[in-house]
Amino acid sequence: MRTVDEWKAALRAALKEAMRTRSPQASAVLRELLAAIDNAEAPDMRVAPTAVGDVFAGSAGGLGHGEVPRLALTPEAVQAVIDRELQERRDAVALYEKLGKQDEASAVKAQLDVLLAL
Repeated sequence: MRTVDEWKAALRAALKEAMRTRSPQASAVLRELLAAIDNAEAPDMRVAPTAVGDVFAGSAGGLGHGEVPRLALTPEAVQAVIDRELQERRDAVALYEKLGKQDEASAVKAQLDVLLAL
């Protein structure tokens, strides 16, 4: 199984190639997947330390306010994010086909194919 850094590197390389070949579907889905992984790494701000001292110019509420390290994902957590993105697209394809919207279904299928090729 790939490490988190290997996943991110592979996704960025695939995004670079998609942009080079001007593939809008591939570029969009790869950007969305990278954003989903970044969002999964976002810390819970409810556990952020409280500010120490007064507010100073240009700060966000005082020294140390909001400085929380990002979460370290496991390879399994990254795979879960990818699986969730795959399932969302499968559900969207099924819904579009049920509604008779073949153009939209084809567009989402193209995104699904990009994710399955990873």
